[in-house]
Amino acid sequence: MFNGFFGWLSSDIGIDLGTANTLVYVKDQGIVLREPSVVAVQAGTNRVLAVGDEAKRMLGRTPANIVAVRPLKDGVIADFEVTEAMLRHFITKVHNRKVRVKPRVVIA
Repeated sequence: MFNGFFGWLSSDIGIDLGTANTLVYVKDQGIVLREPSVVAVQAGTNRVLAVGDEAKRMLGRTPANIVAVRPLKDGVIADFEVTEAMLRHFITKVHNRKVRVKPRVVIA
């Protein structure tokens, strides 16, 4: 009974994790996010400064201590921590925060 109720409250999210772009699909809404698979991090600390479109706009326009990272290489995850940060950012961006139920997510 509760599984059906909480399933109704939660978002079903599908993520196409690509080397160039990441797409996020939300059930009954279609593709709601299409952004580059790029993360801007602070060199040395790996602190995430920007993700997606914002990180791509920073390419070539930042000081030496900020590096744009593509966490996927040749279709494979090359940097797990940065990929996790990117996924968290994208899920937070599309998930309805008013509902406390966590989204159900499929990543391909």
